[in-house]
Amino acid sequence: MDTQMSFTEAISQSGFETIDFIILVVYIILLVSLGMFLSRDKDGKGKSASDYFLAGNTLTWWAVGASLIAANISAEQFIGMSGTGYADGIAIAAYEVMAAVTLIVIGKFLLPTMIERKIFTIPQFLRERYNDGVGLAFSILWLFLYVFVNLTSVAWLGALAIEQILGLQGLAVSMGGVEVSMRMIIILALFIIAGIYSIYGGLASVAWTDVMQVTFLVGGGLITAYFALCSVAGDDGSFVDGFNKVYSYLTTGDHTTDTHFHLVIQESHNASAFANVPGIAAIVGGVWLTNLGYWGFNQYIIQKGLAAKSIEEAKKGLIFAGFLKILIPFIVVLPGICAYYMSQNADQFSHLQGSINVSDDAYPWLIRNFTPTGIKGLSFAALTAAIISSLASMFNSTSTLFTMDIYKKYINKGASDKVLVNVGRIVAVAALVIAAVAVKPLLGGLDQAFQYIQEYSGFIYPGIITVFGLGLLWKRASSTAAVWTAIITIPMGVLFKIFLPDVAFQFRAGYIFIILVTFFIIVSYFDKKYVSVEQPSQQDQKSMLLWAKILGGAGAAMIIVSIIVVAMGQSTELTTYLNDIGFQAFIFFGVLVGCNAVWLYSNSKDKKADAKALPIDLSLFSTTRGYTYGAIGICVITMILYIILW
Repeated sequence: MDTQMSFTEAISQSGFETIDFIILVVYIILLVSLGMFLSRDKDGKGKSASDYFLAGNTLTWWAVGASLIAANISAEQFIGMSGTGYADGIAIAAYEVMAAVTLIVIGKFLLPTMIERKIFTIPQFLRERYNDGVGLAFSILWLFLYVFVNLTSVAWLGALAIEQILGLQGLAVSMGGVEVSMRMIIILALFIIAGIYSIYGGLASVAWTDVMQVTFLVGGGLITAYFALCSVAGDDGSFVDGFNKVYSYLTTGDHTTDTHFHLVIQESHNASAFANVPGIAAIVGGVWLTNLGYWGFNQYIIQKGLAAKSIEEAKKGLIFAGFLKILIPFIVVLPGICAYYMSQNADQFSHLQGSINVSDDAYPWLIRNFTPTGIKGLSFAALTAAIISSLASMFNSTSTLFTMDIYKKYINKGASDKVLVNVGRIVAVAALVIAAVAVKPLLGGLDQAFQYIQEYSGFIYPGIITVFGLGLLWKRASSTAAVWTAIITIPMGVLFKIFLPDVAFQFRAGYIFIILVTFFIIVSYFDKKYVSVEQPSQQDQKSMLLWAKILGGAGAAMIIVSIIVVAMGQSTELTTYLNDIGFQAFIFFGVLVGCNAVWLYSNSKDKKADAKALPIDLSLFSTTRGYTYGAIGICVITMILYIILW
């Protein structure tokens, strides 16, 4: 009875009215109904493996783009990124802005090659490009990551956010004499809702419902930001007035060196913020490893691109996703900065419910206090949409990995489409159950789940980029180099963490990449398992050599200038400033750019190639005028943002 009273009291104090919960319930019913409708077998025919795992390659560009963003945005962004915005400022938005630029690179160079080879899964590509051992190793690695890291962390952080918004922290319900925490009940509800339509309907249900999800996600997020800014402005002010008020306060007077409205943080202004987002390293540093690895080689993300109707639709979908990605800082980071402003002027907002005890409380606190009745329901639905869409994508990708890379390859090679689809559904259910059981033991005692996930990802992405990137683009990339690079990647991450604990994560990741890519190239050149091949056409050779010179020269110039700046230290005012914003990141970026000269030159001149090298087809990298204009638009917007908020 006491628990029930506490639950009722918590809900009544949350600021949510009946209409808010009605909106949320209607949204969930609509979501599940749409997902089940899309799950139906057309013309009485059962789903083929392509239908279930790749939506029958029917996704249009807008479905690809919307589904990519819906799968990407979850409680990690709404809660974790908004919390970092509260603590450190808008610099954390570099992950989102640079992701938009990264999508251009992936759409032009990486995704077309995978679609051309009719890839179902990323490990399948590794198996075909290198050998079965490399493919199987990555299949098992990703299955563990999805079940024990991704599914559990998204559900845990999502439930934590919902608890905070509704004020249900610490409450439990008695079921059959056993007390079950509200957090676990919320987690089970999220799993079940995401599982109902995704497990039965496959990727088609996930992708097409994501179109609706991303509408709520973007719309609800913008609404929350709008009302937060209006609240800052006061009764007679607009959201523009609110923004100007916050911007002026945090960039003048006692806040001249405040980092909250600077995309590039100076270490001398805020060392702890610099450790999270180290100056220009957020533009030219390890952020490229995170973004290329996540957007290019993460199964539950790239699977949306692989399911497109054509290569051109996939490319346009990635450009659309890039524009949506640029909106994310305004949806999740700006509200966190507003909450920071309010905390600095607490006397003006002393009448509000609750408090911000830790940074991650910022977004739930804003929803409770500043979104009007009805709008609260929409904002809550947006957060729920972000969580459910990510979980649904992970369920589908987990079943795809096991079914296509392990079951069909090693257990039942002659399995029919019907068997494969049924196995996929069983695997998704098993993943749901295992994650539900494992979530509390894994994350129950962890205070900073978001930071933990980022740190763990940083251990594997340098190796992933090296193995996948060179495997896609370089004909001399060998399976021996791939195997050994995969083996030493995580141990190197651990060693760098132990011996360089005070070095910012993005710098450490960059140093590891430099070592791994150098190791990979050397091992590949000394590998004697190769075949003789014809050189590309003279026109292709000329094109590759030209770009090899351009990229090689640019990479070398970046490395040399960066080394000089670092060596000069604080000897001049300019070098002092450059080192203060992490100019050493250009050493990594120079290597990243310069190593492209290696594979371009080798592909044009070498008469030797790995036995499983991909054929060189530069036509795959050609883009339409629309793609080019879209890419230019993203780059121009990015440049303007950095000029204004440097």
